[in-house]
Amino acid sequence: QLQLVESGGGLVQPGGSLRLSCAVSGFTLDYYAIGWFRQAPGKEREGVSCISRSGSIINYTDSVKGRFTISRDNAKSTVYLQMNSLKPEDTAVYYCAAAPICTELIATMNYQYWGQGTQVTVSS
Repeated sequence: QLQLVESGGGLVQPGGSLRLSCAVSGFTLDYYAIGWFRQAPGKEREGVSCISRSGSIINYTDSVKGRFTISRDNAKSTVYLQMNSLKPEDTAVYYCAAAPICTELIATMNYQYWGQGTQVTVSS
């Protein structure tokens, strides 16, 4: 059974950092690209970042470029999202998801398998 489990969310002050993890099981991680998405209350789910199967292709949405870094460790079946210089507008539930490829447009419709999400709250 394919499963993705996010962890690492929490409450952090503006300017702080968090590292999210996406642990996968039930499939070989290096067969899939992995994307990170977020959904704030009352807003649509948006793509944040994705990484290709080999890690050679990485994309970010403009609002997180220079602040977030995605990486993967296929041996550990885990994908990470390092989030620095966090802002209140980064507050959302963050999800990871699996897809065949990582494209410049990080669209929910391209992703087949999803985790349950982890809450990130940026507030003083």
